[in-house]
Parts: sequence; structure tokens; C-alpha cells
Amino acid sequence: MDDFVCNKLTEWNLSEWIQTFKDHKVDKESLYCLEDHHIAALIPMVGPQSKFKKRLKLLKEKQNTTDPETSESSVEVRPSTSKTNDKGKRKLDLQGESSQSPARKRPREDIQGTKTEEEILSDVKYIMRYVHQKLPHQDDKLNKFLKNSIKHLETDKREVVGVFGKTGAGKSSLINAVIGEQDLLPSGSISACTSVMIKVEANMRNPKYEAEIEFITKEEWKEELWTLFNFLGDNEDQEKDEDYQDSVEKLSVLYGEEWRNKSPENFMDKKYFREIPEFLLSKSKILTSDTAKELSAKFVKYTRSESKEEDAKDVKRLYWPLVKCVTVRVPKNRLLQHVTLVDLPGNGDRNKSRDRMWKKVVGSCSTVWIVTEINRAASEKESWEILEESCSLMGNGGECQQIHFICTKSDSLGRSGNQSAAGVRAQILKQNEQAKKKVRAEFSKLKDVKKQFSEECFKVFTVSSKEFMRKKRLDPDDTEIPRLQEFLQDLNNSHSETLNYVSGARGILSLIQGASSRGATKKGGAFHMILKCLVQNGGIHKTKKGKLININMKLTSCLTDSIDEEFKKTFPNEGNSGPFNGVINAFSLGTEKLMKKECENVKLQLTFLKTEEEKMKTNLNKLIRERKKTIYSSLTTTIEEKMKPCYDRAKEIRGEGTLKNMRETIEMHVHGSKNDMFAQAKDAMMKQLRDLMLEILEKQCNMMQKSIELSLKTDGVSIPDVSVELEMVKKYYNELTGSPDDDAILCSDSPGQAAALRP
Repeated sequence: MDDFVCNKLTEWNLSEWIQTFKDHKVDKESLYCLEDHHIAALIPMVGPQSKFKKRLKLLKEKQNTTDPETSESSVEVRPSTSKTNDKGKRKLDLQGESSQSPARKRPREDIQGTKTEEEILSDVKYIMRYVHQKLPHQDDKLNKFLKNSIKHLETDKREVVGVFGKTGAGKSSLINAVIGEQDLLPSGSISACTSVMIKVEANMRNPKYEAEIEFITKEEWKEELWTLFNFLGDNEDQEKDEDYQDSVEKLSVLYGEEWRNKSPENFMDKKYFREIPEFLLSKSKILTSDTAKELSAKFVKYTRSESKEEDAKDVKRLYWPLVKCVTVRVPKNRLLQHVTLVDLPGNGDRNKSRDRMWKKVVGSCSTVWIVTEINRAASEKESWEILEESCSLMGNGGECQQIHFICTKSDSLGRSGNQSAAGVRAQILKQNEQAKKKVRAEFSKLKDVKKQFSEECFKVFTVSSKEFMRKKRLDPDDTEIPRLQEFLQDLNNSHSETLNYVSGARGILSLIQGASSRGATKKGGAFHMILKCLVQNGGIHKTKKGKLININMKLTSCLTDSIDEEFKKTFPNEGNSGPFNGVINAFSLGTEKLMKKECENVKLQLTFLKTEEEKMKTNLNKLIRERKKTIYSSLTTTIEEKMKPCYDRAKEIRGEGTLKNMRETIEMHVHGSKNDMFAQAKDAMMKQLRDLMLEILEKQCNMMQKSIELSLKTDGVSIPDVSVELEMVKKYYNELTGSPDDDAILCSDSPGQAAALRP
């Protein structure tokens, strides 16, 4: 704290609060930035607090009169870390609320309007931290619930976009161009390829470029070493085999030529991991840089295999065989604020840990980009194989809503003769359209894929990362990179982190204020009757319109002969109806209808219950989305379990006729157990569906029963007054949703009382 603040507090007869201001590092600049809730936290006592606010208001008015320019800059709250608006980044509004009356808006607010979502979220988080501190230190049921609810308000689910494509297709260049970071992901050499999964997201914590290297465990590497050495020992005569060469490469990049003369036990020696002690400690390694280019040079050894054409003596030690995943964070990148782009290598991995992560990420993708060169987009087998082999994992086994088939290097077409620039552009655009038609025609032939994804889910893009950067022969829009940027921005815009947090905070504050100020009348019977009917009728519930909903029927309807199509209808990834034909989303306690009636004495409680009802639906839909992946994959999982003894026996076969004996072992096992095996797979899926049905009913009943009891059966004596906080959060909620202010909820008797935040 500087002398200015100390002198002012002394001048205003508030010297007893000097230490508090020092502890919170309030200097001259931040003094002018203080808002009502900041002041209440610093000076909780009503008397001194009102004096301070009056003095600060007069000080600001005097400053406005004597030095308007200085005043404007000094009263800005939470300035943006982005100094300019370059690269299309949106500049944050620099404004905030002060103790001035609403009629005296600051110049910055008049020009730039309402607060940004980031500022609203920051304000409401501050309010809820303050409310959490105000809650009494008691272990009663209500206070435990409130503290736990505030703690879990922050749930940020990121949208995942998976990027597939063979080596040299231009994945890295595409990602770099789309996010506006030309030097982030290494690209160039065709013979060098990305060997591990790379996640790219925004770094909203600091202005550094950051890479987090996550390693496989020591135990997993020991197991892989054993597998590699046994594989090489059994295949010495197959040196040209691709798997053999892959195994040799993994050992060579880590151990040089030493691996050829030593046993696997020697390769866990610490000397091989001096540069990565984090691997031995089972920790992640963090790399940071000021520029994308510097960071790229640092993490390349953890992600890519080198060019096979380079002299082995010149190749430095690489660590990608030990890496599970690399997460690259780009500072303050708006397109990645709520979106993660994932560069996915191939179709899984031989390493169990990496394969599990690969399947998990693919199953969590809301959109998939399949990247291939335009000159062979329709005929490229690998791209279509990726789609065919992964479609069930992305569709019914995942949550993918869109597939984008991205044809790269579109600028490579049209280079013929001495055409004018306009002629070349016209030819490129024409050939791009022809490529799109061929790709769509090829997609229409994929019957199995179309069971999972309709043609409306499939979109084709023809892009040129190079032309987007240099702008020589094509306009930026012609490269279609802006379309992909717009798509990512839409994903960010649809993300409801701020609204979810503010809505949850509004519900919690409504419960607290309702418990604090309500009278003795209770009207909970209607809610209990609904829940009793739900449980007593075995999952059958009537909506407000009288429509009969049978959850049991919907849960058991997915197992039909056409399981993919029916499963997709039952657990849709796209649309807003939700699972089970909208049964979960249609459930209602009727709080909105009751709020329109004469229920003023429990209106705050009804607001809380409405929020809890929406939260319950969100949680149940999330549970179903995750569980349906397991249910869908249970058929394969059961088959794998039943086939495992057969695989184990086949692995032990050695000597002459190995291949023939392995084949016969597998064939005999399948023929001998196919009836039981497939019946058990069906039964396992049915059991999981029944378990999900019971869990939904139980969670639905328990969550709403608990919420009702908390809202209508709790003594409010020990509950603090949060009328001011509720009014502030209500204002933000209305601003985010565009809802009119609810005049029925009056949280304070006067502006003076509204400013008194009681500890």
C-alpha cells in the first residue's frame, strides 16, 4: 500500500483499517477501482463502510473535475491483458462498477456498454467466495450443502475437436493457420511424423507458451520393452517388415545402438533418463517459452520421429516412445478458450496406456476433422479407413456431432500455362468444387458409417494454409480457413461456462436468502407428490400436459436388430431433445407454473428448485452421455474378455507351423463358444442398460428430494443475509439471458441496507 491510501484513511478517520488495506495490497490506482463488494470485504462494519463509500465517492468526483483524463484511466477495473486488437482478437471492455449511483455512468461504460462475460464471471466468482466465507462454521446439513455447492459451481467442459490424417497431409500446418500461430506445431519433412497425441488449447492463466509432457508409467515401459524384445527375437528374418522397423526405431531413438547388445532389464538405468527425471518420478514435464517457435523447438523431441534419411550419428536422443500425451497451451487465444484441438496419430497405439487415452479422446470429440491432400481426397484409402474403423467409437460409442472432411493444399491445383491471376483463381475454385462433389459421393457409399452419421453431419472443406498466410493467388475466404475459424468461434460462443456458473450461483443465493428471510408457511407437498408418483409407479411420470412418459420402455428399446440406428435414436449426439426421446429434459416439478401463482412467500425457494432441477437434468444427461459409450462398447468388451484365453494360448505357440496353429486355435475357440459368447455380450449390454435405468431413477429421486428438503424444511436462524449478493448475481443473470428483471424478488429495503454485507 502506498502513502496516498494511508493518508486518505487517516484523513477520513478510518486509520484502524490501514492494516487490512495493506494486507490486500490496495494502492492509489486500485483504490479508485474498488467496487461495492470489494469495499464490503475490506470494511464489513456498516458504519465505517458507509463513511468510506461516501468519502471515496467525493474523492472520485473531485478527481473527475480536476483531472478528467487521469480520472478515466484510474477508475478502470480489471484491464485486459491484450494491449491491441491484432490477429482478430477481441479486446476486453475496460470497465466496472463503483460506488457511484447508476445515474453517474463512467465515460468508459457509456462508450463500451455492459461487462464482458469474463468480467461477469470474475465478479460472480468473487461474490461466491465472499459468501462462502460468510457461511457459519457449522456442520449442519444445510451449511455442508451450501459450501459443497459453491465449491462445485466451476465445471468447465471443453469442446474437443479431433484431427486425423496421414503423415504429410498437412495437419500441423492446418492447425497453425486456423489458430493464427504459424510456428507452433512443427511441420515440413514428410518422413518425419507426429508420433504422439498433441492437444492444443488456450493458456488463460499467463502470457507464456506452455507444453505439458505427460509420460507413460515406468511399469508400462518395462512391459513394452519386454514385448519389443520378444517381438524382435521372434522376427529376426523379417527386417523389412513395417512392425519390425517400428520396434527397432523405438529402441534406437532412446538407446542408440546399445539396445542390440543388452537385455531389457538394463534399460531402466537412470543414465538414460537424465534429461527427463520426471519420467522416473511419474510426473509431467512443463516447458515454457515466450514465443511459439521457441516452444516448438523444445517439445519436438517428445512428439515426432526424425527423418529416416538423416545420419543416425547426427540424430539426438528422442523421447516420444515414453510420452503419453503433450498438451500445448497458447496464451490468450480466443478460438481455443473453451475448445481443445487434438492432433491424433493413426488408429490407436500398441501401448495400452496410449491406446486407452486415444479411445477416450476420440469418444469425447464433438467434431472430427479428417485431413487429406486434395489431389487424392476421394481415392485416399487411409482417410476413409480412419472414418470407417473409428465411426462406431465416435458415433454411438462417443458424442461426435459433425465430421469435417478437410482437403488440404488446394492451391496446388491450377498451375498450368500463363494464365492470369484471376484465371488461376477461377480454375482452383472450380476444381475445389469438383473435389467436394467426389468426396461427398464417396461418403454416400459408406453404409456402415451412415448408420452412425447422416449426410447432414458430413461437411467438406477445401483449404490452403499456405495461401491463407501469403495471400498471393487466393483471397482469404477462398482458402476456407476463415470458415473453420468461424466454426471454432461458434463452439466457443455456444459454451455456457459463465451462464452455468451465474445460474448456479443465483440458485444457491436464492436458497440462502429464502432460508434467511422466509416466514413459517411451507408449501412442499406438491413436489413430494410428484416424486412419490415417480418412484411408486416404477419410473412412470406424467408431464404438465398429461403425457405419459415411461423411462423403462425407452431404456429397453435400443436393443433391436438394427442396433446402430436404434442406438443413435436413443442416445443422439446432435439436436436438443436429449436421450430417451427427451424424457429427461421433459421432466419438471412445475416450479415455473407455481411461481406465476400466489406463492410469493416461497418464490426464492422455487427459484432455487428450478435451478436444481436444471442442474439435475444436466448431471443426468452427462451421466447418460458417458455411460452410453460404455454400454455401446460393452459388446466388444465382452467379446474381448471371452476371447482373451484364446489369445493367451495362441501367444504361447512357437516353432514350425506357428501361423497355422495360431489360426486353428482361434477358429476352434470361436466355433466352440460363439453361441454362449454372443449371448453373454447381449446380456451384459442389457444389464448395463437396466443398471443405468435404476441409477437415473435413484439419482433423480435423491437429488430432488434433497433439494426440496433444503429449500422448505430448514431453519433459517443461522443463515446469513445475502440480499446484496443475490441482487448483483440476479442482474448478471438477466444480462446474460436477456431476461427482464424480476420485480417480485426484492432483496433489500433501501440502498443503504443493500450495501451492508454482514460477515
